[in-house]
Amino acid sequence: LTHSPHRRAGPAWSRRGGVVLEPLARHGVAAPVRVTAKLAALGLTLPAAVRPPPGVTLPFRLVRVVGDRAYVSGHGPLNADGTLAGPLGQLGRELTVEQGYHEARLTALAVLGSLERELGDLERIVAWTRVFGMVNSAPGFNQHPSVINGFSELIIELFGAERGGHSRSAVGMAGLPFDLPVEVEAELVIAR
Repeated sequence: LTHSPHRRAGPAWSRRGGVVLEPLARHGVAAPVRVTAKLAALGLTLPAAVRPPPGVTLPFRLVRVVGDRAYVSGHGPLNADGTLAGPLGQLGRELTVEQGYHEARLTALAVLGSLERELGDLERIVAWTRVFGMVNSAPGFNQHPSVINGFSELIIELFGAERGGHSRSAVGMAGLPFDLPVEVEAELVIAR
C-alpha cells in the first residue's frame, strides 16, 4: 500500500481518511478480506451492547473517539445478548488458563462489538496500538500473558499482523468488577 497525497482519486486510485491510497491490486496483492467476513468464516458473532447487572449504571463511554484515535474502556466477556459471560471468578482458583483464554476471546468480541457500534464499520480501524489486559488472579497465579493471548491472537487473526499487532501489558489483579475473570482496554488508530 503506498500513499500519494498529490495524486487525485480516480479509477486507479482510492481515497480513505483524506489520504489517497494506491490500490493493492496494482502491486499484485489481493484485496484484504473484510473483518466481518473473517468473523463469519470463524463462526463468530459480535455480542449486543453490554447489559450491566441490575442497579448498575455505566456513566462513561465504552469507546471515545478523538481525532484519529479510539480509546476503548475496559470490557469483559459477554454473552450474545450483552449479559456478562461466565464462568466468573479468579484464574488459578475458579478458572483454568484455558477457560481464561476463552474468556479473553469473548472479551475481544465484546470490544469489537462496541467499536462497530461507535465507528459504523470495523474497516475504519487502521491499527491496534495498545492493549492493557487485566486478569482476576488468585494469589500465586502468574500466567497472565497466556490468558490475554486469547484476546491478542484473535485480534491478529482478524486484522493481520500489521493492522492487528499491538503493544500489550497483561497483569494480575486481586479482583475485577462483578468478579469478571478478564478485563481489557485498548487504543487504536482509525480512519476519519
